[in-house]
Amino acid sequence: MQFLESVKEWMVLNPTLASALKYVTWLILIILTISFLRKLLKRKLPDTSVRYKSQKAIEIVGYVLIIILTVSYFTGSVKDFTLAIGLLTAGITITLQELILSIAGSFYIFIVKVYQPGDRIEINGIKGDVIDIDSIYTTMMEIGEWVSSDNYSGRIVKLSNAFVFKGPIYNYSQDFPFVWDEINFPIRYGSDLDLAKSIVISTTAEILSEYLTQSRLNWKKVVSKYYIEDAKVEPTLAITMTDNWMQFNVRYIVDYRQRRSTKNLLNERIGKAILATDNKVTLASATIEIIKIPDLNLTAQGSTVEDS
Repeated sequence: MQFLESVKEWMVLNPTLASALKYVTWLILIILTISFLRKLLKRKLPDTSVRYKSQKAIEIVGYVLIIILTVSYFTGSVKDFTLAIGLLTAGITITLQELILSIAGSFYIFIVKVYQPGDRIEINGIKGDVIDIDSIYTTMMEIGEWVSSDNYSGRIVKLSNAFVFKGPIYNYSQDFPFVWDEINFPIRYGSDLDLAKSIVISTTAEILSEYLTQSRLNWKKVVSKYYIEDAKVEPTLAITMTDNWMQFNVRYIVDYRQRRSTKNLLNERIGKAILATDNKVTLASATIEIIKIPDLNLTAQGSTVEDS
């Protein structure tokens, strides 16, 4: 207590030195705070570009704050330095809004369960399997791009968690881990229509039988949880008459992880079954029929030769 009283008495007797001491104390505090925030960002932000920009932003805010402190000191308004603290807070909030949104996004992801490691999602135009979620980034194993269908490209993508507030998120796994897919078969006119329908429907039902029971149970849960109409999960066939052939469109449900392999198996099995019908059912193809070859007039060295 005596020490504090002595300090107060000294500050009263030496107002100029006391003011200078306050200035130096605030200056050191600002520099230490800026240094601490830069080191923290360096450890927490793996992305080089984001890390560099964030550190530069912190430096600029620090310089602005030191200028405000110096002006306040020389104008005799150091006692109102709380205003500068408020400006610092506002500056940090504006400058690091992406980082703040990312941290808020991580809480939103875990609390609302938007997605979790192991889910297949599409966000910000990027599709892949979630392999990690931290306080700032969602890490995904990318699917697609230059690789066809739902295959891994081999690239690992880090996305800011802030994107959960900026656009739609497509989740292939949550609640209903199945997707509808379809495949078309061009059947030539004159084929046995009933036989073709039997081959396509029976083969599809046989291959997809393992998915039907589980998909029915999952779909019932989705219907009871959300405001959505009931849908048929069994394979369906629609036939469209075109100028060249009858198009058989098969729509079916499949595990999102098996979409490519299932389509390949359907093409293989149905193709073999059609070939085994001894031309009762034939796959169509685009053809060009030449009705007439026009007369050719060939001229050589001034003479004309006519072919008819």
